[in-house]
Amino acid sequence: MATEEMVFHRILLPVVGTEADEEAVRLACYLAKRSKAQIWAVYVNTIKRALPLDVEIEPDIESAEKMLDRIESIAEEEGYQVGTDLIQARDAGPAIIDEALERGADLILVGVAYKTRLGQFSLGSVVPYILKNAPCRVLLFRQPSQLPR
Repeated sequence: MATEEMVFHRILLPVVGTEADEEAVRLACYLAKRSKAQIWAVYVNTIKRALPLDVEIEPDIESAEKMLDRIESIAEEEGYQVGTDLIQARDAGPAIIDEALERGADLILVGVAYKTRLGQFSLGSVVPYILKNAPCRVLLFRQPSQLPR
């Protein structure tokens, strides 16, 4: 693979508020500096089907805005600017793919916390959806396991 293929111009960074997001934004800044890429951090506020899609649940919105402000601060520490967006949708996976298409992203960088479900490592449902449907490259940045070595 030629090195010029690994230059990214538009990076989409879905965030959920974990430590993995903080590490992922630092990595996104590192990758973006090389080609002066644009980075967009997006948070998807999932709305239950029983509610209208445009409902405003203040505690959820405030929490998401604080988290996105934290992402912007981390990027500033790295000497980079990150655009942020709060999206409301029924499902996070399709909303992230739609955002990647709309923004013409050439990389989706996902920070993944080490989680287990029923004793097994689990990516949940959103990450596999992104991997299956992404219109561009996807980079998973998983935190180390907390398991004894």
